[in-house]
Amino acid sequence: MARLAFASSPPLASARTLRRHFSIFAAVNPKTSEMPRLHHASLEVIGGGTDRFLPPLKDTLSKPYDAFPLIGFNRHVETIYAAFYRSVPFVRLRRECLRTKDNGSVALDWVAGDDSSLPSESPILILLPGLTGGSQDSYVRHMLLRARSKKWRCVVFNSRGCGDSPVTTPQFYSASFLGDISEVIAHVGARFPRANLYAAGWSLGGNILVNYLGQESHNCTLSAAVSLCNPFDLVIADEDFHKGFNNVYDKALSRSLRRIFSKHSLLFEDIGGGFNIPMAANADTVRDFDEGLTRVSFCFKTVDEYYSKSSSSKAIKHVRTPLLCIQAANDPIAPDRGIPREDIKANPNCMLIVTPRGGHLGWVAGEGAPNGAPWTDPVVMEFLQHVESCETINGDRLLEDVHQIQV
Repeated sequence: MARLAFASSPPLASARTLRRHFSIFAAVNPKTSEMPRLHHASLEVIGGGTDRFLPPLKDTLSKPYDAFPLIGFNRHVETIYAAFYRSVPFVRLRRECLRTKDNGSVALDWVAGDDSSLPSESPILILLPGLTGGSQDSYVRHMLLRARSKKWRCVVFNSRGCGDSPVTTPQFYSASFLGDISEVIAHVGARFPRANLYAAGWSLGGNILVNYLGQESHNCTLSAAVSLCNPFDLVIADEDFHKGFNNVYDKALSRSLRRIFSKHSLLFEDIGGGFNIPMAANADTVRDFDEGLTRVSFCFKTVDEYYSKSSSSKAIKHVRTPLLCIQAANDPIAPDRGIPREDIKANPNCMLIVTPRGGHLGWVAGEGAPNGAPWTDPVVMEFLQHVESCETINGDRLLEDVHQIQV
């Protein structure tokens, strides 16, 4: 099986190589006929892949983005409300601890009962939460339920130390460390070789996911991916993190990092080198934690170098996997000006949706507002289901010369 890619080079043969060749043509050729407007004016929708990915979403995106009254009027109110008052659906999860090649550990939380109730070829959605997030977070649980209602198999990738994932070496994870996600995707793919693999990541999880897509490029085994609230440019995000009310988020996240660190502090005793363990253990800001621990763990000379080289904005031009990016224009943590719009426009595999409001991980709008699923959830699933439907025709997987595809 191979993913459906829209790129200039043919996919590489692999264990997931598909068995038949098809050509798919849209009823309207975008090169010869101007496409009508398929989204509401309240939304910004751009990208080189818009002609392929926007039509299947037109019913949802043709409606205005209406933020919930009193909550959606302010980005900070919306961000905080969603974090504290969004419902957390009950989902029975079965944990699998995966030992990595460097003797580290990550935790994979699968929806309990899926092995017996879903066929082995059911599409699989891998979820990557944000910084310090995990399978306990409300936005993750809502996405799990929606995907599961469509008969998709779901698994949450809890990074080292997150979601009570075990930490077995003196190393956590970073915005650019791709070893764990590579091993997780390979592990899931080997376990279900007949299934298409997909991934969705929020915030830092989205940054890691896009970096992975760019690194793997033509070799990526994911069929499609979705990035939400991605900070993209970590240098810009860090600048804004220290301004005004954003200090509240900075302190909250650093407190969560300290809490995770304290559980595993004995692993870092007498570690030596350039580490500043007291700074990490008492960090008042995320930058302090990254200075004391993260940038040293991953061999960066300075925090600014770490942020610059870990920014997924630089990876977009190398992405060869269908990718949907969803951002909020008023996101206080993932600034709008950090979005790599020109590279997204130039990449035929990417589409960007920017909502006028939404805050960070908020999107308190739509049918589920104010306490239910974020506005983004149905958009995410419609996109993924569209790619999955294109990947499967008459029971066979697709292997395409990408120049022939116009969906």
